[in-house]
Amino acid sequence: MNPRVTDVRPNPDFTLMLTFADGSVRRFDVKPYLEIGVFRELSDLSLFSSVRPVRGSIEWVHGQDLCPDTLYEESVPLIPQP
Repeated sequence: MNPRVTDVRPNPDFTLMLTFADGSVRRFDVKPYLEIGVFRELSDLSLFSSVRPVRGSIEWVHGQDLCPDTLYEESVPLIPQP
């Protein structure tokens, strides 16, 4: 089972800085999702910036979310696990 998100910080380049329960910090690129269905409206930076951690994953103000396993597996580590 993959670690769960404890903190998320949006970046102006449509990436997310994610902190996981295991202490790892990873960068997730949302740009590939911005042309898909409900994620399209997140190309508005103010909506994109509404992201917050929810129940071990993330969620935006209009309910868009991503699986925590996807967030972990498709992100790039920035700080190694302790």
